[in-house]
Amino acid sequence: MRDRRDTLKNPQQELRIFRIRSLLAGLLIVALTGLLMGRLVYLQVVQHEVYSTRSEKNRVRVEPLPPTRGLIQDRNGVLLAENRPTYNLTLIRERVEDLDGTLDLLEALLALSPEEAEAFRLRSRQRQRPFQPALLMSDLDEAQIARLAVNRHRLPGIEVEAQLLRYYPDANITAHALGYVGRINAEEMKTLDLGRYAGTHFIGKTGVERFYEDVLHGQAGLRKVETNARGRVLRELGRTDPVPGKDLTLTIDMQLQTLAYELLDGRRGSIVAIAPATGEILAMVSAPGFDSNQFVTGIDFASYRALQEDLDLPLFNRAIRGQYPPGSTIKPFLAMAGLAEGVITPDRTINDPGFYQLPNDSRRYRNWLRWGHGRVDMERSIAVSNNTYYYSLAHELGIDRVHDRMSAFGFGQRVGHDVFGESGALMPRGIGSVAVSASPGTRVKRYRSVLARATGRSRRCSWRPPRPSWPIEVSG
Repeated sequence: MRDRRDTLKNPQQELRIFRIRSLLAGLLIVALTGLLMGRLVYLQVVQHEVYSTRSEKNRVRVEPLPPTRGLIQDRNGVLLAENRPTYNLTLIRERVEDLDGTLDLLEALLALSPEEAEAFRLRSRQRQRPFQPALLMSDLDEAQIARLAVNRHRLPGIEVEAQLLRYYPDANITAHALGYVGRINAEEMKTLDLGRYAGTHFIGKTGVERFYEDVLHGQAGLRKVETNARGRVLRELGRTDPVPGKDLTLTIDMQLQTLAYELLDGRRGSIVAIAPATGEILAMVSAPGFDSNQFVTGIDFASYRALQEDLDLPLFNRAIRGQYPPGSTIKPFLAMAGLAEGVITPDRTINDPGFYQLPNDSRRYRNWLRWGHGRVDMERSIAVSNNTYYYSLAHELGIDRVHDRMSAFGFGQRVGHDVFGESGALMPRGIGSVAVSASPGTRVKRYRSVLARATGRSRRCSWRPPRPSWPIEVSG
């Protein structure tokens, strides 16, 4: 029995097996420990710079600081465009793990309409530089800010930023002259200097705001901040202050601008007032106007459609885009053309029976006074605005000479002032037109007509009108 137990249990063999197993386990532990130590050496020594940089980037981030846009004021120091504090909602896509889920939550918190939600998502996907905030919503109210603050832990990558927003105190009166700023779109983003516009969400779209964009915008700055694991700023490590945009002082007189707008009294039309000696714009009004502040934060579809479908065309700038028959305003210039070409003299007279007829033509071109002014010379023709005198003069000059002389005053050409959006005009030639002073083929802009008349009163010797001057001073 004892021999049988010794056969079933061999202590020496078991000890040998145990020693072998212990040795293998020890070797495995040593190998794993060596592998772990090698990995630690690789990470801490070989790859130290790489992971140190990554860690620093997670702890420290660089934030852009948008510049303050320059102010615009009239010649007397009245503010026409200012900046007011507001809160904007921004998104940094690289810090958002679930973009669709985050947007769904934001739409619910802000109670957005389907139309607003669609625009919301389009803005979230607009191309930006890496880690640059995309503007989702402007001018948040207190209730919206409170709801976002309570749910901040659920919204990584979403920030509420305090910024200055463009504001026009007399938007309806100055909309067509000043223009407005609006959100930077994808097409504009392709052409902008992204370093200069870092953190900037708005750009001049029309009018003076667009023409002087480079002057008004300024230069973006930056700051380096330390953040915690949730991305909240703990402290500022350094900063480069932004360079604010320069202020503009315009030649416009706001009192005169307001008076001109009130005189139109809601009727369709435009009024332009300039200083004859310099060509400075004192007032430029197109009525009806519109609230340009709506375009700063992004006008909703319903409001924009209402403006487009309005029969009074409030978005149409009649002062620089409207084309109108010049009527009697070009009579003094026709008289000067006649003198320059030697067709008339100041003392030459014609008989005005109340109409003018071309040879072998029964049609009568009427004078405004149906029974006529009798004998009329050049001075009296201008004083009483006689039509017949200038029908006759235009026929004698011919359309080509009228075109050349009128073009020398700038008729039919762009003025080239700094109100962005000016359209061309029409000064026909070589079409056999007879009565140019009343011809439906001649079209001029309201501003050009006023500028030409001012030139005639400024006693300048040159045929060319003075170039209009909009800004008096650029400061800042």
